[in-house]
Amino acid sequence: MTRACARCYGKPPTSSPGDPLQVHSFPPIARASAQVLILGSMPGAASLRARQYYAHPRNAFWRIMGEILGFDPTSRYEGRIASIRSADIALWDVLRTCTRPGSLDSAIEQHSAIPNDFAGFLAEHPQIRRICFNGAKAEALYARLVRPHLAASPGVQHLRLPSTSPAHAALPFAAKLRAWQVIRP
Repeated sequence: MTRACARCYGKPPTSSPGDPLQVHSFPPIARASAQVLILGSMPGAASLRARQYYAHPRNAFWRIMGEILGFDPTSRYEGRIASIRSADIALWDVLRTCTRPGSLDSAIEQHSAIPNDFAGFLAEHPQIRRICFNGAKAEALYARLVRPHLAASPGVQHLRLPSTSPAHAALPFAAKLRAWQVIRP
């Protein structure tokens, strides 16, 4: 865990009357040997309620990970996390906090978006060689809020993958699964 972001880890969404919803992301899931970092934008409402990455039952993330890494995507959350870690894959979100009514990335209020501490994370995980974005919004937020503030990282590949969100239903599961095969370290 990076120290700069510890104050927001694990906080449930909060709001006050008349103010839009302020949401906070989760801590990263990673071990020191991680080679691939998968980034979402910000957990949706179902994930925030469950306090688990990709908790919406129609999100294809865990089904895709299960197919690629060979685990049961319906197993307990702790088991799925252990499978991700053992494959040297890290999981996090671009944003530490933002104002977002609802769950859609398009509802993120741009002026409120505060990124996670990627300089600290990447320093603690020097084996990262591939950063994969779960959809266009995660990639755009990273390009705008994170990349300009990072030192050049030669040898680190950046790849946008099709969103696993149920809101991105135009692409069939089989096509998403094919595209996501690049996560293998």
